[in-house]
Amino acid sequence: MSPTWIAVSIFVYFIFLFVIAWITSRNANNDAFFRGNKASPWYIVAYGMIGTSLSGITFISVPGKVGVAHFAYFQVVLGYLIGYFVIAFILLPLYYKLNLTSIYTYLQKRFGNHTYKTGASFFILSRTLGATLRLYLVINVLQLFLLPEGLGYYTVASFIILVMILLYTFKGGVKSIVWTDMLQTTFMLLALVTCVWFIKNELHLSFGGLMTSLKAKGYTEVFMTDWLKGNYFLKQILGGMFITISMTGLDQEMMQKNISCKNLGEAQKNMITFSFILLLVNLIFLVLGGVLYLYATAENIPVPVLTDNLFPTIAMHYLPGFISIIFVIGLISALFPSADGALTALTSSICIDILGIKDKEMTEKQRTKTRLTVHFIMAFVFLLFVIGFKILNKQAIIDLLLKIAGYTYGPLLGLFMFGILTKRNIKDNLSPVVCLIVPVICFIADKNCDKCIPGFSFGPELLLWNGLLTFAGLWLISSPPNPVISPDSELLN
Repeated sequence: MSPTWIAVSIFVYFIFLFVIAWITSRNANNDAFFRGNKASPWYIVAYGMIGTSLSGITFISVPGKVGVAHFAYFQVVLGYLIGYFVIAFILLPLYYKLNLTSIYTYLQKRFGNHTYKTGASFFILSRTLGATLRLYLVINVLQLFLLPEGLGYYTVASFIILVMILLYTFKGGVKSIVWTDMLQTTFMLLALVTCVWFIKNELHLSFGGLMTSLKAKGYTEVFMTDWLKGNYFLKQILGGMFITISMTGLDQEMMQKNISCKNLGEAQKNMITFSFILLLVNLIFLVLGGVLYLYATAENIPVPVLTDNLFPTIAMHYLPGFISIIFVIGLISALFPSADGALTALTSSICIDILGIKDKEMTEKQRTKTRLTVHFIMAFVFLLFVIGFKILNKQAIIDLLLKIAGYTYGPLLGLFMFGILTKRNIKDNLSPVVCLIVPVICFIADKNCDKCIPGFSFGPELLLWNGLLTFAGLWLISSPPNPVISPDSELLN
């Protein structure tokens, strides 16, 4: 397929996005940007959140790993499902009761200003790393198959994509993103289902025959039983559960859309509906991975050393042109909901949590000017990070940054757990120290665990240990609640 036709298809796709953003952002104010005027339909939020949760990394990495890990990733997905129920019935009621715009305001009400700033700062760090890493990986794939080599071409492509995101988010914010995510989720799912269906037909298999072939190859194996390994099923399920609680329930980007629903009941319906749809969609991604490997075997296609390139390689070089276009649109659609939501959530968190524009005596015009300034600065920061990843261009560094991003949610998990599960007071000025020390301890433990227990490795449950150690550290700097006035009585009763 000619790169020109793919570029035209992407341009038409952007036109759709801009039209939706223009319609939804008319008469938008700061409340619309931050909370969607609390008028977002729950079913639209639920559907659009699929695209936010399934980033471009999911789109190309999950299918690629099936060849070596089989369907083991589904263990983590089962943990996700449990985590979404915890969010729906524990965290969302708390957020709605306090009528929060930024969820980290809870930490201020519960503990104090130092803890509040610490929680918000960890979110800003983690989401900036995570969002720009996703941008880097997807733009890298686009350059690999569509653009000439060279940092200059890569930089121009990154700049254009970030300008596009700015154009449809700078005014409407959450109010627009709720609807643009719906469009992008639709295109992503269309690409996913179309690719599975087309390749299945190319292999001349019925759906039953496909599943039989996948089982014969061992790809459908889900549960791993070696407790020493990082993919042990209890580690994966627990890890998935707390990844969801931390990276969705304690993440301003994800919760910003949920608290834009009209009321708690609708937000809970959104979360539960979304969780079951996500379960099914992840299963289809795994089936896609198995189908790709079956097709590669049948057509004698060499499997790339970097398995992330398997799906792009087959879609761009071995399938008809219209499938190549569908793949690229699907990849872009998987990228944008995580990038635009992250940019909007980071703008919200910096404006509300760090700059405190809601608490300062400012006119609506001054707040809007501050918000727009932060929004453009964060877009520029995104560009710098994406270019930086390209210059480093080492997979080992990328893996390290992903793990660091995971560590930063551990302190958030510990802070919220301590606030919700206890009524103790902490020394607010010491909480940043605890939250900085614990990830370092976890990093050292992760690097040296096999020396204590030969063959042992941490899986995604390391996030839980991170949170538990933060909880323990907070306990050490805490004291019993005042017997007369409990500091969080209004928050928990």
